[in-house]
Amino acid sequence: MLGTHMTSSDSKTSERLTRALADLEALRKQNTELQEIFRDINLDSLKGDQKEAIENFQYRLTKAEHNYNKNQQLGYISSKEEPNTQYELLRRRIYSNTKEFWYFMHFGLLELQKKAQDTAPDVASSIQYLLNLGGEHKRSLLHDIEELAEVDGYATWREKEANDLSDLVQKRFHHLQNPANCKTAKKLICTLNKGCGYGCQLHHAVYCFMVAYGTKRTLILKSKGWRYHKSGWDEVFKPVSDSCVDPSGESVSNWPGNSDTQVLNLPIIDSLSPRPPFLPLAIPEDLAPRLTRLHGDPIVWWVGQILKYLLRPQPKTASIIQETMTHIGFKRPIVGVHVRRTDKVGTEAAYHGIEEYMTVVEEYYKQLELKETVSQRRIYLATDDPKVIADAKSKYPLYEVLGDPTISKTAAISTRYSDSSLFGIINDIHMLAMSDYLVCTFSSQSYFPDASARFRSLDDIYYYGGQNAHNTIAVLPHEPKKGGEMSVLAGDLIGVAGNHWNGFSKGRNLRTNQVALYPSFKVKDKIETAKFPTYSEVDKLDADEQ
Repeated sequence: MLGTHMTSSDSKTSERLTRALADLEALRKQNTELQEIFRDINLDSLKGDQKEAIENFQYRLTKAEHNYNKNQQLGYISSKEEPNTQYELLRRRIYSNTKEFWYFMHFGLLELQKKAQDTAPDVASSIQYLLNLGGEHKRSLLHDIEELAEVDGYATWREKEANDLSDLVQKRFHHLQNPANCKTAKKLICTLNKGCGYGCQLHHAVYCFMVAYGTKRTLILKSKGWRYHKSGWDEVFKPVSDSCVDPSGESVSNWPGNSDTQVLNLPIIDSLSPRPPFLPLAIPEDLAPRLTRLHGDPIVWWVGQILKYLLRPQPKTASIIQETMTHIGFKRPIVGVHVRRTDKVGTEAAYHGIEEYMTVVEEYYKQLELKETVSQRRIYLATDDPKVIADAKSKYPLYEVLGDPTISKTAAISTRYSDSSLFGIINDIHMLAMSDYLVCTFSSQSYFPDASARFRSLDDIYYYGGQNAHNTIAVLPHEPKKGGEMSVLAGDLIGVAGNHWNGFSKGRNLRTNQVALYPSFKVKDKIETAKFPTYSEVDKLDADEQ
């Protein structure tokens, strides 16, 4: 009887699996038909929001087709509910340390090759062989680690968790910014008047929003007379509040005031005293467990969510962005490249030739081509020097170089604070954000659940102006092997000054106060948290809706 029952059960399971596979094949064919239909649609005849919706849908169809083909190659993958946090941390650490190992070996071999170039050409040739094959080996390892995330069964969870967490935070922001009664609501006044460039002013607005969220005060962003657009922020982006724009209140004070003060005026971050605990690199304590499991760089995600809320474009702005995308022929796959020249080189940043950027771009495409066929390599080049675009097209004829020289011209210091410059910058930021990978310098300052591995900086690690210390925790001891290295014990706190991209970082050991180099793989980031309000009323509404 038992044997008969198991046979019957197996037969039913087999039938259900056969039907499921047949349904999946039917969906795949429908997907192909939909792609054909959308290819025939003339995007130029549509309005901006219609164009964006169709292009987003086209991308989702292409992604679904890619995932289907991958599953066909790898075999059936059973989805799992959710991963262990330590598993996610370890998977990302292996990926990061593989890259750090290659930075160390690549730099060391290049140094040896330089020394052997004139005196021992045979040795130099052998080193080049090691560099070439070692690069292939590194790409193979990274590919296998990426595949692990495809076959471990948690891909669906990662995407859902990324969407759920983002939706929750955006609902909290909307709740904060649209109080039931604006007349009695507690407010934080921020004036968009910091004397610096667009990126710096965005940082200022983000900082204001962080403090508003941390103090549970509705942010009032004063932007009339903004140097980038005299009519103010609200003509370019959607207002930070739909219902509360009146800055008045029964009691007004400059920061820090007290908990009973209705309206607080916030200074720029450089003059902030006392400093609240909400500044970067702190993330909300209540979100930290979910966020550290999901994302390899939680503070970047947190800042990104605030920017997502602040930079919601007005219809006119969205139309300009869409027209630019259509005009230049923006398509995936694409690497965003940001080359800063005019006001940074020689002050905040060293000069980096286009060759340095393109070396990273080529490495990205070699990595990508291990898992999919790339018919055309392309980059979106954002720069404040129009000569860079011409230089890239001349030196890299096999690449499709997308970029607008007129945007570069308006980015010059003499014309920076004009509408044409502003919309040029907005276009550049949007294209770079839409790119599959970003190559930039972080001295100038999504579509993926965890984008922490989708960029490469040529000069420094992520930095937010006015941030608190960036500390790491030593997970392995280190005894100096050469001059300039520091002694480290497991558990030491090390304040990071920067990554040298040669296997070493520079920092200060807070136990010994020594400033020196240490192997980057021997530490892990210390995730900073702060007790932000938990917005339990929003979470409850969100749970009830589900």
